Amino acid sequence: MSTSMRVMELVRFGDADTAFAARDLPKPTPGPGQVLVRVEATSVNPLDLQTRRGDYRDQVALPAVIGNDVSGVVVETGPGADDFQSGDEVWYLAPAFAGPGAYAEFHVVDQALVARKPARLSHVEAAGLGVVGVTAWEALVERAAVRAGERVLVHGGAGGVGSAAIQVAGALGVEVVTTARSKDHEFVTGLGADHAIDFSTGDYVPQVRALGGVDVVLDTVGGDTLTRSPEVLTDRGRVVSIVDIPEPQNLLAAWGVNATYHFLFASPGRAKFEALGRLVDQGKLRPVIGAVLPLADVAQAHTLLEAGSVGEGRRRPRGKIAIAVQSLDEPPHRTTSSS
Repeated sequence: MSTSMRVMELVRFGDADTAFAARDLPKPTPGPGQVLVRVEATSVNPLDLQTRRGDYRDQVALPAVIGNDVSGVVVETGPGADDFQSGDEVWYLAPAFAGPGAYAEFHVVDQALVARKPARLSHVEAAGLGVVGVTAWEALVERAAVRAGERVLVHGGAGGVGSAAIQVAGALGVEVVTTARSKDHEFVTGLGADHAIDFSTGDYVPQVRALGGVDVVLDTVGGDTLTRSPEVLTDRGRVVSIVDIPEPQNLLAAWGVNATYHFLFASPGRAKFEALGRLVDQGKLRPVIGAVLPLADVAQAHTLLEAGSVGEGRRRPRGKIAIAVQSLDEPPHRTTSSS
């Protein structure tokens, strides 16, 4: 058995086409309480783009293997790692900035972070649901504590986190309002949104207020969303933002509606994946996979997510961009384009 593995290593900060290099590194060995996973698939997330550009250079020592989504198969267990055995199919998040990531053929992780993959998902599908699903779950359940019968506004419903949040919110029994371009309205309502508002053709605030306001705002887009959220919130409403805030915003209006703000950087955890798995098994949550590329093309995947096109005439696909690490022998996926 080979003692090495192929990785796509981040060797310099900057543009995608010069940032990565294919390398062979020693295959890791699981320590106490850890499992060694053969990574079948991962995906590209905004955090990966930010890390590659150098936004977190103080926390990343080059060369580095990045990537967080993992779907794969346990091949070895360390001492005391009794929750899993060789051959178990699993999914989880590799902790950010805490060691080698998922752009690799193998990955070592603490078993406490790992959950069994839902059988109805392929590895590519599972890898496309991890970060976005966990973010949506943590935002709506753990931070906003949404309750059945409430009304939730999801900004950017056609995006990765937004599309997962619409489904999670619907499964929780809430009324879902989302902002999306008109060409994406059929898509977001197909995911379960009750109301879709075209943010590009006018002010969304009067339209949300006409519905009676919302109890929760999930901000996935940034801009002036935090400042304007009090205009659509009911009393004691909650705002959860997953967007970096480069400059301070005036939140004085939040005092008038007793609003609570949460700023979220999603974290790994088995319980979250088990909760998402139950929704998948119940048919209430599905991944949206727009493109699948091999590990060797991770730079192209970054370009596709960041710039919106790879090659003349191609548009950025709607949904997650997955990376098939071992092979491309996955079930076919519908690819829909979104500019």
